[in-house]
Amino acid sequence: MPTLSPAICFDMPNEFDPYREALVMEQTTIWPEQYDDWEPAEKARLEAALHADPKACAELAYVRQHTGFLRQVTVMETDLERLAAK
Repeated sequence: MPTLSPAICFDMPNEFDPYREALVMEQTTIWPEQYDDWEPAEKARLEAALHADPKACAELAYVRQHTGFLRQVTVMETDLERLAAK
């Protein structure tokens, strides 16, 4: 079986990246099951706050798409604590 060169298999780190951020075309938020009973309006408010400051998010991923990137934030307890302190 042929081996792939490291340049082909380069795995980009999922941390805040101004280049990828400039190419974000979509955003999504992953909520852990423990927050399933939260009101949709409250979740929407928190999602907006998280995506407004992606650099501060505890778990951030960029997913490559044909037109740019999708920013994916996974809600963590530390994020909620940070937002509550504001």
